Amino acid sequence: MKKKLLSAVLVTAMLAAMTTGCGSASGSGKASLKDGGKVLNIYCWNEEFKSRLEDHYPGYQKVDATTGKIGDVTVKFTIVPSDDNAYQNNLDSALKKQKDAKADDKIDIFLVEADYALKYVDTDYSVALAELGINDADLADQYSYTQDIVKDSNGKLKGSSWQACSAGLIYNRAIAKEILGTDDPAKVQEAVANWDKYNETATKVAGAGYVMCSVNDTYRTYSNNVSGKWVQDNKIVVDPNMKKWVDDSKKLVDAKAENTFDLWSDDWAKGKYPDGKTFCYFGPAWFFNFCLDAGEAGSIAADGGWGYCVGPQSYYWGGTWICAANNTDNKTLVKDVIKTMTTDKAVLKEIAQKDSDCVNSKSVLAELSSDSSGNLALLGGQNPYKQLADGAEKVDLSNLSKYDQACNEEFQKAMGNYFKGNCSYEEALESFYKAVQAKHASLTK
Repeated sequence: MKKKLLSAVLVTAMLAAMTTGCGSASGSGKASLKDGGKVLNIYCWNEEFKSRLEDHYPGYQKVDATTGKIGDVTVKFTIVPSDDNAYQNNLDSALKKQKDAKADDKIDIFLVEADYALKYVDTDYSVALAELGINDADLADQYSYTQDIVKDSNGKLKGSSWQACSAGLIYNRAIAKEILGTDDPAKVQEAVANWDKYNETATKVAGAGYVMCSVNDTYRTYSNNVSGKWVQDNKIVVDPNMKKWVDDSKKLVDAKAENTFDLWSDDWAKGKYPDGKTFCYFGPAWFFNFCLDAGEAGSIAADGGWGYCVGPQSYYWGGTWICAANNTDNKTLVKDVIKTMTTDKAVLKEIAQKDSDCVNSKSVLAELSSDSSGNLALLGGQNPYKQLADGAEKVDLSNLSKYDQACNEEFQKAMGNYFKGNCSYEEALESFYKAVQAKHASLTK
């Protein structure tokens, strides 16, 4: 995910924001934000949220690259990359010490992703937003799926996100013109409207000397459209749609229409440039900003050479949720940060326009999709927000479970060996079961 594109080493950074009169765009002053805590500790896995605060939290004053103030409160980011589960391990250790930690060391805010959100929101380590004073009316403009992800088993909302990460197919316009005779998003969509159409187009793409994408690019589209959970009655279950991903991918790899490059690898990243000969990537709006090298001369994005369409199936990928830690000594400030960054429409529109993000506000996306304010240069001036908003309405999380991270990671890893011809499907499947059981010993196959 995007987490792997940023810092690859442990970083501890200090930042801060906002002097006198600071607060949300609705005018909170520093007096109303202060509970007595001198340090606002925020735990996350990359610098994305740090940059969002720096750029969009009203009144932020940057002292240097890593420090600043919110009134007289220091904000300290502890950033630990997610590689090898390092972020969660570090967060788990700190949360276990939270109750007895010194005031300046207490976690105030921590961030989570969808794959493991339930691990944290269904515990006492997180605080319900209602307890902070953030109510249903404050959150009414958000997409429902973004709230479903961070509800505990009692239905209490334990986090909030500024993102709505519906996703689609991002295609190379030049290759589309060559292969399909057009780069019009509606016409390209017809060529990839379902998996049969997608596979037909992949054959044409391969025949012209290009590759569609990596098998790992399509994974989330299949996994978001399963008929059941990964674990049912304590048993690991491979959904028919996951088997379809395996079968479709194997055929395309054997036909050299898709490759097996790992996401974020150097070979995978070559597709961002014309010589990479890659027809498409699959991704959400954060992919635009973080993954396509739009600021690099010679990249396809820098030349406005990408287009966007929904692709074979609607799906979502990723997102970052802000959670309040239990025993925070900065409840009022935590409330203001969450409310400002995830519900303030002026702030959310800024994020969309500056960072090419798909924000968690139905009305803001409607506004962006209605005129040129939502046009993106890296998409050749195309406005993707109507499709992104429609996709966010279709996200179905009924099959979300606390085992998703382990199952998704290990299934891709195991099947990668099968795609490369290193083992049979049955051997890959057995490897998958063993890897998941190593992480969750109580599960059966």
